[in-house]
Amino acid sequence: MTLRVLVVEDDPVAADAHALYVSRVPGFEVAGKAHSRAEALRALEDTAGRGGVDLILLDLYLPDGSGLDLLRALRAAGHSEDVFAVTSARDLTMIREGVALGVVQHVLKPFTFRTLSDRLLRYADFRATAEAGGEAVSQDEVDRTLSVLRAAPAASALPKGLSSPTLARVTDRLREAAREGLTASEAAAALGVNRITARRYLEHLVTTGSAERRQRYGQVGRPEHHYLWRGGPASGGP
Repeated sequence: MTLRVLVVEDDPVAADAHALYVSRVPGFEVAGKAHSRAEALRALEDTAGRGGVDLILLDLYLPDGSGLDLLRALRAAGHSEDVFAVTSARDLTMIREGVALGVVQHVLKPFTFRTLSDRLLRYADFRATAEAGGEAVSQDEVDRTLSVLRAAPAASALPKGLSSPTLARVTDRLREAAREGLTASEAAAALGVNRITARRYLEHLVTTGSAERRQRYGQVGRPEHHYLWRGGPASGGP
């Protein structure tokens, strides 16, 4: 069985990255992409006659409203698609609200293919078990079924010496810089770390494909590396 995924993400570059990741996971295919609540609703209508959608990768910050508001509207309209919240939001209240609306996984940006792939494969195992039918004979069997979905993924793939919280701060700052980008010195000043540390995080984002490195030529001296956000996943874990 192939599971069809709708990617809802306001950043077109990130949406392409998420869709590419989904397409690389066996047993999954991309049913469509949407960059707003309105586009998501249209995409669900368009795919209804072509197999529908099994899973939505949902950004919680959309240009025309909250992703959670979109999910509330879908539930009220009778939509039962499962949802992965793919977001930079770390507000535990928002996470709780998502769970109450049927969000089965929260994947925090930035992330790697490995992180998303792990969760998608666990979700596929959960779906296969649940759809096999039958009845659980004990509490242990119920717990095992749910643990397939909820179990923690493999350990973080971040290089030694890098931390997820600091990577998130560097990523947020680089995204804020948009097309202007940052040098390691500018990132260090903004984040209160030394230049070497800032450069390690920026180089990690380049390695994972979420940033690109260019040469910035000044009036004097050697050119300095200039980092630009490309979008998409970056870190080794949630």
